[in-house]
Amino acid sequence: MARLKVTQIRSEIGRKQNQRHSLRSLGLKRINDVVVKEDRPEIRGMIFTVSHLVKVEEVE
Repeated sequence: MARLKVTQIRSEIGRKQNQRHSLRSLGLKRINDVVVKEDRPEIRGMIFTVSHLVKVEEVE
């Protein structure tokens, strides 16, 4: 199964509550934090919510 490398590139300060919760659920706490997640619909939905705050790459 494919995996996604998610990097937080912008701050959560001043963002809506659901966007802050999505970042925390992804495991991102500060700028330049990196997590590797499985490519599933739930994860894709959270990434879509905060797409302007993160950078996504596919990894094997």
